[in-house]
Amino acid sequence: MLKRWSAAVLGGVLLLGALGACGGEKEGDSAPGAAKDDGKITMGFAQVGAESGWRTANTKSIQDAAAAAGIDLKFSDAQQKQENQIKAIRNYIAQKVDVIAFSPVVESGWDTVLKEAKDAKIPVILTDRAVDSKDTTLYKTFLGSDFVVEGKKAGDWLVKEYAGKTDPVNIVELQGTTGSAPANDRKSGFADAIKASPNLKIIASQTGDFTRAKGKEVMEAFLKANPKIDVLYAHNDDMGLGAIEAIEAAGKKPGVDIKIITVDAVKDGMTALSVGKINYIVECSPLLGPQLMDLAKKVVKGETVEPRILTVETTFTQEQAKAALPDRKY
Repeated sequence: MLKRWSAAVLGGVLLLGALGACGGEKEGDSAPGAAKDDGKITMGFAQVGAESGWRTANTKSIQDAAAAAGIDLKFSDAQQKQENQIKAIRNYIAQKVDVIAFSPVVESGWDTVLKEAKDAKIPVILTDRAVDSKDTTLYKTFLGSDFVVEGKKAGDWLVKEYAGKTDPVNIVELQGTTGSAPANDRKSGFADAIKASPNLKIIASQTGDFTRAKGKEVMEAFLKANPKIDVLYAHNDDMGLGAIEAIEAAGKKPGVDIKIITVDAVKDGMTALSVGKINYIVECSPLLGPQLMDLAKKVVKGETVEPRILTVETTFTQEQAKAALPDRKY
């Protein structure tokens, strides 16, 4: 009986071994950085949060594009905290996803976790925002806008608006999240554009965290501290829209008493522009989903992609906003 039991066990072991060799996964079949046998790509995406209308549209674009491309999307919301994004990325590495994409909350502090992804042979794509890592091999490409150019476009409009005038122009600035790429770059681009015009002076600059509520709160403080404000430059529409509430509550007319320039061109911002409450908007398109999915397929296959891919964007005046609004997707 003992001999018969041993033979049965041995036979079962041999059968399992044969099944594993024929129909099971071979070593390396499920290795990260390569699509599974069924061709399905799994992407781990770590989003900044849901701080604005722009971000909501960006998230929807990514989710819709993933579904259309047949990509299995694992999504996380960092609620504007870097530690949450790092935790999510490490979780994606542990799950052995094929590709990781994320919009960094801030520019600095990513080298360690990006090296972990590289060591795990999982390609990384940056979307919307960049990192300041000196080792550019830690990610495959960066897809997004040129935030410096956006700031410059805002400044160029203001310079033209006050061309030939020498009276002092007092500007207040609502910055994006401290340390983030769009906040840093939109600030520097704007400052460079107006520096040759000594009458254009930034008298106050503070973060509004890209949110409407914070934009209103900071603008209220600006209005109390500065009796004469001529221009507001907001790093995104939502902060500008919050500031409009504060300006109106103070008995002033937005777009007239205080000229307003914002960045993004989401529907609410464009609506305010169309009725003259905002004077000028620099576009920053959130619809990055289709481009991101195309890039994901390429890097998973091991194809070479450009290290920097720009989105095509424009600017809007009041009349242009009126014309564009009926077909606006976000």
